[in-house]
Amino acid sequence: MKKTISAVLAGLLFAAAGTAYGQSKFEEVMSKGVLSGNIQIDAQIYQKDSAIGAQDVPEKFRSNSYAYLQYTNGRFSMGARFEGYFKPMLGYDARYDGAGIPYYFARFSGNMIDVTAGNFYEQFGSGMLLRAYQDWNIGLDNSIFGARAIVTPTAGITIKGVVGTQRHFWEKQGLIRGIDADLSFNDFIKPMRDWETRIRIGGSFVSKYQESENIDFTVGENNYRLNLPQNVGAAGGRLSLESHGFTFSGEYDWKANDPTAENGYIYKNGQALLLNAGYSMRGFGILLSAKSVDNMGFRSDRGEEGNYGMINYMPALTRQHTYSVASFYPYACQPNGEVGFQADIYYKIKRGTALGGKYGTDIKLNASVATALNEKPVDGETMHEMGTQGYKAGLFAVSDSIYFVDANIEIAHKFNKHFKATLMYMYQQYNQAVVEGHGDFIKAHIVVGDFTYMFLKKHALRLEVQYMNTKQDDGDWLMGTLEYTFAPQWFVSVADLWNVGNPDPAKRLHYYYVSAAYVHDALRIALSYGRIREGIMCAGGVCRTLPASNGLMLTITSTF
Repeated sequence: MKKTISAVLAGLLFAAAGTAYGQSKFEEVMSKGVLSGNIQIDAQIYQKDSAIGAQDVPEKFRSNSYAYLQYTNGRFSMGARFEGYFKPMLGYDARYDGAGIPYYFARFSGNMIDVTAGNFYEQFGSGMLLRAYQDWNIGLDNSIFGARAIVTPTAGITIKGVVGTQRHFWEKQGLIRGIDADLSFNDFIKPMRDWETRIRIGGSFVSKYQESENIDFTVGENNYRLNLPQNVGAAGGRLSLESHGFTFSGEYDWKANDPTAENGYIYKNGQALLLNAGYSMRGFGILLSAKSVDNMGFRSDRGEEGNYGMINYMPALTRQHTYSVASFYPYACQPNGEVGFQADIYYKIKRGTALGGKYGTDIKLNASVATALNEKPVDGETMHEMGTQGYKAGLFAVSDSIYFVDANIEIAHKFNKHFKATLMYMYQQYNQAVVEGHGDFIKAHIVVGDFTYMFLKKHALRLEVQYMNTKQDDGDWLMGTLEYTFAPQWFVSVADLWNVGNPDPAKRLHYYYVSAAYVHDALRIALSYGRIREGIMCAGGVCRTLPASNGLMLTITSTF
């Protein structure tokens, strides 16, 4: 299977290179390197289900697929990715419709210099100034097409430079330029190499260019035209320390005024500060985080909104829940302005104690909160009015307007070699009107029980029960999942999500779901059937809308 896939992709992506270079010489060069890659095919047959709001899909069948192939020979590598959307599956932007090779590159990695030409992904620091990355699940790919150089003149010093345009579906837009420097004192200064205290500093500068355009607006009886900046620069610095189990990191970034559709075309500078502090030892760990964001949306096209055209990334200081009901209301970072705090505590009760038992007990505590900035008007200006400075706000100027609250506790215990259990309780507050643009201020209590029993050598049965209590939105939900695994090849599960507390009795619906998967080496085939609830899907604070659907779903993945 793997050899067949490799041969097919190699023929498709590198046949042209073989013809141009000379077939015999090309085959000789290729035989000395390593060919690798991966494929993924997601497909769904849709059926109308008016009860849950699943729309009628004219094509009935839609699919997203990609095939990535990379050739590596010593310090040289090149690769390409084919993508096909026939049509894009529901929930993905219709502008992906079509097929092509939007990602390809050639790279040389030397001792002192690493050079890439073509498409690449890159991140400076925490990503608050620059993060080019891809996430297949949320339909995001903002790769840069151009050139990147990574220079390491001596141990402990790394300098990166990038220039290029950003992927925008099947086109490219904007011009991005950036430079980043990172210094590790312990690697750079010989006497510090044996220190237990590790110190790093770094700094970045990123700018974008976009031609100006005419945007006219009216205030009262007066007509105005915006004078839009064509070049917008942003800069920042960062520091990290590690010593005897303690860690600290901080990054501050500043961005010049950048009137966009996202901020209502105001002329306000942006700033962001991210702080993390932690301590860990055997059986105990704590991490405290704080973030302040003010007008830090940074896009290659000033007219873009949503997940597209993003140059930077604003991390969400909230736990990324994996249980379905717990992730009904995931939080998306608000780049126009927010203040966030998070605390994570991990503690392991020792083995051999009354509460720890034979294997010990793991306890995780997490709490996070995100609020609006406390904004104040600029003298003589109307708050958030187009063409003005918009407002003023200080770092960590906390408002009493809450966006999101999540407090949860998770307890995991292995009773014996056959049985283990995980229990969770969560309390959430979710400002649906701010995050999604509609709805209520939701308060929810959520409990989860996850139980696994191992019998025989490779067989496991898992039962998962989830319940959410809320008086807002669609009311209470109950979910049950039963999963059987025959490791490492087979897995099958059945699940039912029931809107048991919907205020409208006609909407107290069941979202049934059956799935099975087969795994052989690096090949995985998964087949499922059932109802998908309308909602939002998030990864790291970046979200996409997930429409209601009903039908048969197929996923095939393979690496080679």
